[in-house]
Amino acid sequence: MSKRKEAIARYAIIINRLRHSPASYNQILQALELESEIHSYNYTVSKRAFGSALNDIRTIYGISIEFDFVGGKYHIVAEGEYENNQRLLEAFDTFNALKVTNRLPQFIHYETRRPSGTEHMSGLLRAIQNKLRVTFTYFKYWTGESALRHVEPLALKESINRWYLVARDLDKNAIRIFGLERLSSLEFTGEKFRRPKDFDVKRLFQYSFGIIVGTQKNPEDIVLAIQKPQAEYIKSMPLHVSQKILRETESEVHISLKLLITEDFVQEIMSHGDRIKVLQPQQLIEEIRNTCDEVLRQYKE
Repeated sequence: MSKRKEAIARYAIIINRLRHSPASYNQILQALELESEIHSYNYTVSKRAFGSALNDIRTIYGISIEFDFVGGKYHIVAEGEYENNQRLLEAFDTFNALKVTNRLPQFIHYETRRPSGTEHMSGLLRAIQNKLRVTFTYFKYWTGESALRHVEPLALKESINRWYLVARDLDKNAIRIFGLERLSSLEFTGEKFRRPKDFDVKRLFQYSFGIIVGTQKNPEDIVLAIQKPQAEYIKSMPLHVSQKILRETESEVHISLKLLITEDFVQEIMSHGDRIKVLQPQQLIEEIRNTCDEVLRQYKE
């Protein structure tokens, strides 16, 4: 094994040990020694070089590890927001899985559907950070036409394995959302803009299920009855951050959500078939009923 691969493996062992619990240098060294014995490589690191290893971990993975002088142990620092820190650790898990794939390709099957447009993310993030206007050609699925757009990029948003740009459209003077997979010929104009002081991407999507912000002024209090075992999947991966369990029986779970009733949320409910029943509000019940009627009508013709 090359020195570089040996170092990467060492960093992985350190991170995994600290994800389990905070640890002293000696406890981390024990984990390194155990892995060294198992794999017949030298993953150990001197205390003098340990600091450099932590700096490399921060640089490569974006994961910060600090020493707690009170407890005498190292721990992973949850820098910034919880979601960001979790994504960093998820990315680390994926990185390690990809390394394993090189040795055991027959045991890993990847999802063939992949989001497109991610090649624009780095450039758009740079434009967002530096407040630079951009232009791009945007294709509309519903019209089959492309048009040049001039925008002030404000944020990136993920929804159902797709990425979107939230930006102020200069031609329409309004906030618009653009799917990255429909975007091409991205260019930086070099023109600076002032970021709106009142813009908050979290507030914009606070009550949205996905990418649609809706036209309602106020979100609805939604109650769903979910049959088991389907309910266990939704408990382990909530539909929305507002999800709460109201009651649970042997056969079903009732949950509450506070959301805008949008097309993408209706589609999500429909995707679960008869395993989910809307209990309230009446508006959502009617939308689900009407959608079901339209589906049945297609098969009657």
